[in-house]
Amino acid sequence: MSHPLRRRTLLALAAPVLPAPALANAAAGAEGDMAAGPASPRGPELDPVAWRSFRARFVRADGRVVDTFNNGISHSEGQGWALICAERALDRETFDQILAWTTRTLARPQDALLSWRFRPDPTGGLGQVDDPNNATDGDLMFAWALLRAGRRWRSEAYIEQGVAVARDVLRLLVRQVGDETVLLPGAAGFEQREHVVLNPSYYAFPALRALAQAVPDPIWLRLASDGLSLMRRARFGRWGLPADWIALPRSGGRPLPAPGWPARFSYDAVRVPLYLAWAGLGREPAAVGAARFWTDPAHARLPAWTDFGADTISPYAASPGIRAVAELTIARQAEVAHPRIQASPDEAQDYYSAILTLLARLAWRDSLTASI
Repeated sequence: MSHPLRRRTLLALAAPVLPAPALANAAAGAEGDMAAGPASPRGPELDPVAWRSFRARFVRADGRVVDTFNNGISHSEGQGWALICAERALDRETFDQILAWTTRTLARPQDALLSWRFRPDPTGGLGQVDDPNNATDGDLMFAWALLRAGRRWRSEAYIEQGVAVARDVLRLLVRQVGDETVLLPGAAGFEQREHVVLNPSYYAFPALRALAQAVPDPIWLRLASDGLSLMRRARFGRWGLPADWIALPRSGGRPLPAPGWPARFSYDAVRVPLYLAWAGLGREPAAVGAARFWTDPAHARLPAWTDFGADTISPYAASPGIRAVAELTIARQAEVAHPRIQASPDEAQDYYSAILTLLARLAWRDSLTASI
């Protein structure tokens, strides 16, 4: 009899987040005849009005996505998320602009991954990549967007680039720590002598699913099932929540909040319930804990974060983006058939909050067919 968690993860990885025709191409290596199957669905899967509003506020004409909360930097995760949204809104012109800037500016010469951060010049100069290390969540989203776009618009070039990223994720970012297969947050800087630092929110299960279908390898299943196991054990505080950053001991034992980072469920970890719901895993303990946290009647307002030390919460309300993820997570727990994500990207004052609202809407749409 197969292990229940491994079997559940296999089902989650097999569920179709890519359009069904794309799965056949991807499973065959995504390198076959692009005309062999029907085209992807033609209708937009993301509200074009919401996308155009986001694009006008945060995407420059050259395709750079601006993180307005962090001094106008751009990073690989923002580029990847915007590519996902452009593809789902059927906006190929903007997709190509974002892709061109990303490839031209963030490409690393030694592999198919992306440098994670570009910092603009405050004096109006060209700006530069000031940290060439990659960020794994950005690479996953970038590859997922390319694979989807390749199928939708019948582009072998997109698919070939997405496949190359997927192969380098396997080659450079997967490690064995004790009995567990884990996903490094980046190629450099996270492997310590006594422990490995991990970011639970980098386990973007819908993207892992797409990459596994494009580059078949049993490592993907181990990575996903061990990732779920890790999230079940790495929950902290009164509500049993994932931390933004955790340390996994090399000698075994329970993961702990990583030294050097605040021991919190906050702006990183909020993506854990988002990605779980997106992959049809919205009843996993980490998502259940998040729903319990966000619906706790003791809160006067929806909190943005909690600190595990004394279970204190943020002294201010959550952003519209976090509210959108909370609405999605709570609806999945309540088995609401057709909820409406009330939070709008137009409410958001910053890039991150706005993109979370768009991702939550996509996650709800996809989770209807991915539930297991």
